[in-house]
Amino acid sequence: MASSSYSNSPCAACKFLRRKCMPDCIFAPYFPPEEPQKFANVHKIFGASNVSKLLNEVLPHQREDAVNSLAYEAEARIKDPVYGCVGAISVLQRHVLRLQKELEATNADLMRYACNDMPSSTTNSQYGRRMGHEGAGSFGQTSGLYYSSPWNNEPYDQDSQERGGDGNM
Repeated sequence: MASSSYSNSPCAACKFLRRKCMPDCIFAPYFPPEEPQKFANVHKIFGASNVSKLLNEVLPHQREDAVNSLAYEAEARIKDPVYGCVGAISVLQRHVLRLQKELEATNADLMRYACNDMPSSTTNSQYGRRMGHEGAGSFGQTSGLYYSSPWNNEPYDQDSQERGGDGNM
């Protein structure tokens, strides 16, 4: 995507930097004129000189991936200046862990249901929790299970469950 293919239209980088876009412009293949915000974000976070140096050091077949990574990180840094994309990754990892715990609890309930070992209080189990009864579970559990809900972002506290909490946070 050389700048000459755009009929003298400079790439987004050269337009942003207010310079003439030469046929051998390092930015032209990766920052087309239709995406000015992409270069603006990358320039704001990394600087044009640093990006130019990086692109010259990277092998040509890896440059597009490098620019995409820089653009993604720049956008994430603009949204979250402290953590950038690491903050988003951390949020997603916590969400995966919460869903894994919920899946384990649901699978345990399915096993109890398959074994016809349902508690006498079906009203509470309808809503995803059971009151803690000694010996109520087929797996020797002494307290009820807690199912996190999409609107409850607080972590499961097993200690409060063992002290007789009902799972509501």
